[in-house]
Amino acid sequence: MNQATPLARRILVGLLAGIVAGLATLALGHFHPPALTFMQRVATEVLDPFGQVFLRLLFFVIVPLVFASLASGVAQLGRLDRLGPLAGRTFGLFVANMGIAVLLGLLMMNLLEPGHFLDADTRASLVRQYSGTSAGLLQTRAAQPALNAATLVDMFMPRNLLGAVVGNDRNRLGDVLPLIVFAILVGAAATQLVAGARTQVLGALETVAALMTRVVDFALKLAPYAVPAMIYSVVVKVGVDILVTLSLFVAGCAAALLLHLFGTMSLWLKFFSGRSPLGFFRQIRPVLITAFSTSSSSACLPASLAVAREELKLPPSVAGFVLPLGATMNMSGTALFEGCVVLFVAQAFGVELSLGQQAVLMVLAVISAVAVAGIPGGSLPLIAGLLVSFGIPAEGIGIVLGVDRLLDMLRTTVNVGSDLVTASVVAGRPADAEGST
Repeated sequence: MNQATPLARRILVGLLAGIVAGLATLALGHFHPPALTFMQRVATEVLDPFGQVFLRLLFFVIVPLVFASLASGVAQLGRLDRLGPLAGRTFGLFVANMGIAVLLGLLMMNLLEPGHFLDADTRASLVRQYSGTSAGLLQTRAAQPALNAATLVDMFMPRNLLGAVVGNDRNRLGDVLPLIVFAILVGAAATQLVAGARTQVLGALETVAALMTRVVDFALKLAPYAVPAMIYSVVVKVGVDILVTLSLFVAGCAAALLLHLFGTMSLWLKFFSGRSPLGFFRQIRPVLITAFSTSSSSACLPASLAVAREELKLPPSVAGFVLPLGATMNMSGTALFEGCVVLFVAQAFGVELSLGQQAVLMVLAVISAVAVAGIPGGSLPLIAGLLVSFGIPAEGIGIVLGVDRLLDMLRTTVNVGSDLVTASVVAGRPADAEGST
């Protein structure tokens, strides 16, 4: 990825330009409201569709890329007995990552107590303003089955694999979890083939992954233009008023997210992988910027795989196994956000959660984060369900909907960055990683 650094710089410049232009539009709208209304309409009708072209190019490759990368990663292990230790380390780090993240979020909300600064009139106004969206989220949550053993089997192993992966709604991705299970099974079966046949299977899978990577290259050529368009749209729609109203919550949540990514993950890098945190984050900067602008862990997977192999020099078997799983299951930013929202809304409604209840919340936030699809706004229906679980008015989710898009960008950045850190830790120190290829 020789062009990674210039591309990252161009995307970053575009990101800043979009933010500045959005703030300038908001300032103009303060003195001339019709101008802001007009630009919000332009953002919805012109800039958003342009940004979606960029996103859809990335979404196009997710299913074949997840399958090819994961199956290839398992097949490259060579022996099936190597899969257990790799999977054990990976899932153990996923759980630790999300657990630490939720703990940081809850500590921040207990320290700042932002919900206690939200007066009743402001709370009621926010709930009314987003009542329509809140009702839709509650309906979505009500339609979801209860989480039990039978549901888990159906989530991971549906009767109709192709139907589940393809989905019946053209506006959303299909289920990725069954695809992950199938890819692992195919990779495991490939390890049992004779050497020649295994080489042929690996060659085919790697060819598919290489083709999808080329499609990603097409998408990234649009990134310096699509990113400022999407950021500008977010800024002019969110506005400053809602940020001022919820400033303490947004600041606390953002601080916890950044602390986890650049604090906790830096410690992991230094002590468990032997990498320089500063150098590491410089290498993955293009992926972090893409994550921030797209708000989709799934959309970032192609770029994450490319950076892991070409910049971080991770073994293909590790990158191909950890990153596709992480894009679906390692949602530390999402888990942190869920804990923050539940505690914040509880404070706003005067519902006190004991330490025991917060411990339960921590566990539930980790479990529900795994079930979140790696697409924008995927966590909101589950948060509505968590509110109900703790006796908090479910319509309270409307309080945070105005700033969800901004925080979604941050938590996706944490999700994606944590995936790459986890893959580096699983691979071990660079000398160990080279020895395992």
